[in-house]
Amino acid sequence: MTAATMNALASQGVVPVIRTPTLEAAERAVEALGSAGFRAFEITMTTPRATEFIARLSREGGLVVGAGTVWDEREAQACMEAGARFVVTPFLLESLPRTCHAQGAACIVGALTPSEIRLAHLAGADAVKVFPAEAAGGPAYIRAIKAVAPHIALVPTGGVTLDNLTAYLEAGALFVGVGGALTGGSAESAAGRAARYLRRAAAYRDRAAPPDHARNHNTGSN
Repeated sequence: MTAATMNALASQGVVPVIRTPTLEAAERAVEALGSAGFRAFEITMTTPRATEFIARLSREGGLVVGAGTVWDEREAQACMEAGARFVVTPFLLESLPRTCHAQGAACIVGALTPSEIRLAHLAGADAVKVFPAEAAGGPAYIRAIKAVAPHIALVPTGGVTLDNLTAYLEAGALFVGVGGALTGGSAESAAGRAARYLRRAAAYRDRAAPPDHARNHNTGSN
């Protein structure tokens, strides 16, 4: 189940980080993004009644709903009981991957320095949330980490915009997390931006995909 969840997030390329001052604003943001084609969402625990919202969204078919800004295992457990399929922390919480995996949920652990990223990976994180990515050096920083740790899945979050989205993916990001740059403004403007984010991620994915003959060669058997 965790592999299917991570594949869904990676396939979307961009995961909206829903952080709003009210539940109603979160509902409007998800509705606008959903109308543009988004099917995976991270609902942060700083959003009022976040667990309730996660439970409601999780009952809708075809959505991959996760919990973000999770501070401890108790909070993570409540989110998973509500239906969260992935849990995200903004900092290094080494005990969390085991707790999440026991419930069939994916776990994305926050880290910044190379040492923290290594510890998150060794703890069993399905991916490492590099936060705040842009403040740490942006796509160049992600590229530098991937050069020495190509086996670690990185999810840059913090300062990702439409302008630098492709650069992060080219640097080796599994996918990116985007907050206010994607979800802010009116519902109409959010929907329009959302469509542009999805198109840009899809364009990169199409360019990066190996040719059909290469895929057939790599997956075929003698």
